[in-house]
Amino acid sequence: MDLLNTLVDKGLRRELPTREEALAVLATSDDELLDVVTAAGKVRRHWFGRRVKLNYLVNLKSGLCPEDCSYCSQRLGSSTGILKYTWLKPEQASEAAAAGLAGGAKRVCLVASGRGPTDRDVDRVAGTIKAIKEQNEGVEVCACLGLLSDGQAERLREAGADAYNHNLNTSESTYGDITTTHTYADRVDTVNKAHAAGLSACSGLIAGMGESDEDLVDVVYSLRELDPDSVPVNFLIPVEGTPLAKEWNLTPQRCLRILAMVRFVCPDVEVRIAGGREVHLRTMQPLALHLANSIFLGDYLTTEGQAGKADLEMIADAGFEVEGAGEVTLPQHRVTAGGGCGSHEGGGCGSHEGGGCGSEAAESAGCGSHEGGGVCGTATPAPAVSEPRTDLVAVRRRGAGTDLAPNA
Repeated sequence: MDLLNTLVDKGLRRELPTREEALAVLATSDDELLDVVTAAGKVRRHWFGRRVKLNYLVNLKSGLCPEDCSYCSQRLGSSTGILKYTWLKPEQASEAAAAGLAGGAKRVCLVASGRGPTDRDVDRVAGTIKAIKEQNEGVEVCACLGLLSDGQAERLREAGADAYNHNLNTSESTYGDITTTHTYADRVDTVNKAHAAGLSACSGLIAGMGESDEDLVDVVYSLRELDPDSVPVNFLIPVEGTPLAKEWNLTPQRCLRILAMVRFVCPDVEVRIAGGREVHLRTMQPLALHLANSIFLGDYLTTEGQAGKADLEMIADAGFEVEGAGEVTLPQHRVTAGGGCGSHEGGGCGSHEGGGCGSEAAESAGCGSHEGGGVCGTATPAPAVSEPRTDLVAVRRRGAGTDLAPNA
């Protein structure tokens, strides 16, 4: 297939595909799916070998968010029945993080619901970062706290944070359809603040909200322009009680095409399979490891994920290996181009080591907005899936904020 040969060549050279080529990946047929996975897999293995980076989420503050993000179970006025609690104490967060690290995670993502942190909240998170790092040598810590005010990114960096996550989620042209309490530009500003402070920026998307192929390509091209170190790809978890509870627009095959498109556009950046992989990829999850080089271990913010033990078995059975704590995630040219974490080389979709938090179980903690390219061509709706798998959506009832052991 000439298209795939061209995309592999471009991926190995870190050359940006055309929008038409990216759209063509999403438009491939099921008969061509394995060819698409094979091609994108060549690019993934060239830059990342067969390593899989494990990340672990700790929900520091759950629910009670004043924002109205349609995809989020923690949104204003939510009736989802999720766990709701205020800030965990540093020792509680450190204990929760330890479970994920024991399971093989090398990065801990500290997430809190809300529009954005107050200065007091930043101080609180700084104490949590210190507690985690004192007890776990070499651990990477990413913060995901919503929109940042001036100076807060710098304070988080001084406190020991390695990265900051803030997802774009969807294209700029459709952002107002999912959120009205902040703008796409607000979210872009926060990603830029993280970059400027020397934090490793992490920013991704949520697929499955009814967006078109053009929207998906727009947001991924916008992400490449923003140049984050990691791009988490969330698949919407339609949680009952949210406005998007009836949006079941994904099939395992479409999820694989989306991941392949992201890999071709961002060939040498950490691509993470984030929230919703168990719900939408299901038994096709091992194939997705040929496209992405990073996943979240265990549960998400407010919903349950696959058991950590099952994740590790899946990685091993698929012929991949867990990335060690001493290994650098990104290719050397990205680490050395600007001095490592928080710097980048122009032209690629993210440089630096690490990646960053940014799953948010496709329910996104913290507020969210994005920057984007305009719509490319005429929007074509994504194919709908006929059978919603509501049986695969379970609200988290263990781990952070409870007395029960986490699923890690």
